[in-house]
Amino acid sequence: MSTTVRRVRHAYEEYLALEQDSTVRHEYLDGEIYAMAGGSPDHAALAGAIIAILGRQLPPGCRIFTSDLRLRIPATGLSTYPDAAVVCGRTVRSADDPLAVVNPVLVVEVTSPSTEDYDRGEKLRHYKSLSSLREVVIASYREPGLTLHRRQDNGWTEDAAGPGQSLLLTSVDARIAVDEAYRGLEDLG
Repeated sequence: MSTTVRRVRHAYEEYLALEQDSTVRHEYLDGEIYAMAGGSPDHAALAGAIIAILGRQLPPGCRIFTSDLRLRIPATGLSTYPDAAVVCGRTVRSADDPLAVVNPVLVVEVTSPSTEDYDRGEKLRHYKSLSSLREVVIASYREPGLTLHRRQDNGWTEDAAGPGQSLLLTSVDARIAVDEAYRGLEDLG
């Protein structure tokens, strides 16, 4: 006896209705709705530290958002909640989702054991299709370290910083020191 798996596809409007009433955040892509897992205390502390570091340095006209901000990526159809995002100037809302923003200049993701491959792979590819986006910072859950993906005239570059080092974010004229971001975190890995 064989069984057939029926794949349920959801309209974006169904996703929006679910998000409106849900206490759990979800991602949406190609008709699929995926629950997003909560992070560890160190994951939350690292995201909070990066938000605080950046928040002190942002130029006038730029604002930092927490993981409560939904991003919509029109070119790929992904809707997601990065750990942090920066928008300079007015927020531009998605044509099909008035609560989703489409114009970040910087996105920050803190990896976890279950999301690291996705954050560094497919999700990063989605982010890179945002025309406003200049930089993506990925913070490792394994050990103190930040990876910076930066849009250049000839494509995207990658730079990394470890203990004792820092990254200069040209999109917002800010610097993140690895030691400051990871200070007090005990349970990495």
